[in-house]
Amino acid sequence: MILRPATRADLPAVLALLADEERVVDPATVTVTAAYERAFADIEADPRNEVLVLVAEEGGPVVGCLQATYIPGLGKGGAERALIEAVRIRADRRGGGLGRELMARAVERARARGCALVQLTSDKSRTDAHRFYASLGFARSHDGFKLAL
Repeated sequence: MILRPATRADLPAVLALLADEERVVDPATVTVTAAYERAFADIEADPRNEVLVLVAEEGGPVVGCLQATYIPGLGKGGAERALIEAVRIRADRRGGGLGRELMARAVERARARGCALVQLTSDKSRTDAHRFYASLGFARSHDGFKLAL
């Protein structure tokens, strides 16, 4: 499997993965709005952000994705931390170890960058995802809060 930064050409496939966790969404049916275009351009231009995609072979379909944000901080001796979000494996490819590989490679990228820790959040309703993250060694350590604006 190849893990690489997403390109603009991958945007429909990434949005298709994020659109529905339970079924395969055809990227050709996804509308890439101006807001998605701006967001992707901003991520791509910022060295502290990256969308990573997992493909079986060069030029093959996107079967997984995540977004990593590297956050500087004064805690942990001034080291960066990596925040991982929007982790998805295409519905028809789950259960074969791709999620484990995707996360292992993302953690290794954070380690190579010098991050002191990797953190993530997951919706409380995603109990399967919680078990998966725990199996990777992630520990529940904080309660999160959100304020919709």
